[in-house]
Amino acid sequence: MGISITTLLQWFPTLQMCDLKNQKHISAEVQLKSYPAGERIFFEGQECHRFILVTKGNLRVQKVANNGHEIVLYHLHPGECCRLTNICLLGRQHFPAEAISETEMELLTMSKHAFQLALDNCPEFRKEIFASIDDAMNELVTLVQEVAFGQLDHRLAQLLLKATKTRTSLHVTHQEIAMELGTAREVVSRLLKEFERNHWLKLHRGSLEITDRQKLSTL
Repeated sequence: MGISITTLLQWFPTLQMCDLKNQKHISAEVQLKSYPAGERIFFEGQECHRFILVTKGNLRVQKVANNGHEIVLYHLHPGECCRLTNICLLGRQHFPAEAISETEMELLTMSKHAFQLALDNCPEFRKEIFASIDDAMNELVTLVQEVAFGQLDHRLAQLLLKATKTRTSLHVTHQEIAMELGTAREVVSRLLKEFERNHWLKLHRGSLEITDRQKLSTL
């Protein structure tokens, strides 16, 4: 069962440029689905057959190596579409990574047929999709540069500062930070303990508290 045209245009305003007939066809092939936290939304190697837009909650897209190490490619929040899904749909490729719901969440999913219909009949929607792919490529290049050339202590400081813009404490495990940085938990634990010795932060069980933002910014 699809969604109403009103709901369709609420989440996809660029489809207002489509005629009513196409809007009806597209809305009939869009579904709203709910997922619990920790659910795998798609997995590496799976065929990509639906466009994804987050309407509630947070989604994490990550790559898992054969040795079990994980690196987060990007996060999605309400109102954002999955760039990797767009690339796979256009290229008719299987997913090269996996997506996990970080919280309870809702997704609007559009069938491959409806996605193609929207691309063919709505230039503004097509422009938006290609812009998201351009963003994805820029993010990928930046990530490769950071992993290949960035010093890990600098990247860790940057991550902590970004995550605590409006607060001083952060509820996160060393493993979760390691996933974000694409490294081992032991490496993160060593660096965090070094930061603590320098009095830049305080470590607690399952959380940490920033005590010197200036020093972290300088790093």
